[in-house]
Amino acid sequence: MSAMFRSLAHRNYRIWFIGALVSNVGAWMQATAQNWVVLTELTDNDAFAVGITMALQFAPQLLLVPITGLIADRFDRRKILMVTQTLLMLLGLALGLLLVFGHAELWHLYLFALALGLVNAIDNPARQTFVSDLVSNSDMSNAVALNSASFNTARMIGPAVAGFLIVLVGSGWVFIINAFTFLAVLGALAMLKGRQLKRSPRAPRAKGQFVAGFRYVAGRPDLVVVFVMVFLIGAFGMNFPIFSSTMAVEFGRGAGEYGLLSSILAIGSLTGALLAARRERARIRVVILACAFLGFATLTAALMPTYWTFAASTILIGLGAVTILTTANGYVQTTTEPELRGRVMALYMAILAGGTPIGAPIVGAVADGMGPRWALGLAAVAAMVAALIGLGWLVMSRGMRLTRHPRYAWRPAVQFSDAPTAAIAAVATQSVPTVGVDQLEREIEREFGRDRDAERERRIDRDRERASERELVPRVPNDRLVPADFSEEVALTSPIRLPKSRA
Repeated sequence: MSAMFRSLAHRNYRIWFIGALVSNVGAWMQATAQNWVVLTELTDNDAFAVGITMALQFAPQLLLVPITGLIADRFDRRKILMVTQTLLMLLGLALGLLLVFGHAELWHLYLFALALGLVNAIDNPARQTFVSDLVSNSDMSNAVALNSASFNTARMIGPAVAGFLIVLVGSGWVFIINAFTFLAVLGALAMLKGRQLKRSPRAPRAKGQFVAGFRYVAGRPDLVVVFVMVFLIGAFGMNFPIFSSTMAVEFGRGAGEYGLLSSILAIGSLTGALLAARRERARIRVVILACAFLGFATLTAALMPTYWTFAASTILIGLGAVTILTTANGYVQTTTEPELRGRVMALYMAILAGGTPIGAPIVGAVADGMGPRWALGLAAVAAMVAALIGLGWLVMSRGMRLTRHPRYAWRPAVQFSDAPTAAIAAVATQSVPTVGVDQLEREIEREFGRDRDAERERRIDRDRERASERELVPRVPNDRLVPADFSEEVALTSPIRLPKSRA
């Protein structure tokens, strides 16, 4: 199997991937219908109401981060997902019935968004870290990228299907159809083989467990920088429903064209996820470059004169945004201690999604007061600021500087006085079985019989010494291989001078 899809070699991950893909398509159908209902059916093109809906949906992830992360670290993630996915299915079904029978009002959508946010606050950390129970550590970064590819493949399909169904049968049926897609992920969870699931270390019952994730991140400056960049992108640069819906109205288009914008954006998102899957490891440098690229892409989109040129520019937006999120997610997961991974990922998701309650109303107000192009301009400024923050940290903390390339005079090279922290991809290995001394004696007895002469005695003694030497090197299973920083000090190596050759 190619390096891009190597995680699919794990049976449990294949089953989870298929079930999650079907459910993600339904989730994107619901998200598209939800924002369109608020914007056009329950209000008169009120972008601020869309921002309030998004704020209610994502605020619980910010407020409940100490609790939800500890839940993911302490309890069985498979059982957590069974409960949360069932609740999400029931919520979608309930709102769909309200819309079909014509009883839905704006406060119903607000209440639904809040309930959705409460359940997702528990679901997201468990779902993000569940990948570590399905694959080996060496494939974790790849699995995270493939999850993003599944998510963005669904983004490419779901909004377009939702736009078609809204016109054909009405928005209420989109919510009902989404409810049935949850049966796929519930079935996948039921089909997983429990014996093949990795058992990550569970958080102990002790004082200070609620704030352990905060203390860990505070002691990792590289994670702090990543979280700051992700916050700026999540707050101001990831408000795609506002951008797409208001720009569709700006160009005089309807629900079908609005759904098509989200699908076109997903083309770039899927490309970014697959490119991330090819990389051996996640690097902060990629996050910084992607932030700068996203700023350029959103500024370009704001200047597009027609609907179709704007739609084409969203491909660049999707590519930049997903490269940021996939790389940052993989970096955080592969460099965090396993027993703290749930709490750190809960904090990461809170920073990402929790920025929306702050940024979405501001972006919506700018779109209402000054126009959607200025809202895109605000997103471009936020992305550029995030890139400058990351670049400043590399220069000030890691001593990054440009130097002349050792081979090509015209090409600059980047050097660091202190190598940036990065997750080193663990090479998939298999433990080598060792042969014990007792087993060796039994094999020799089977070959030569119990009548030993001096020659066989010497062979036993010699092989005993060799077996003892082999037993001095313990086995290291794959799940014990953890990401680490590489340096000469860590590797305990130093340059060895070679003898000068004679003329």
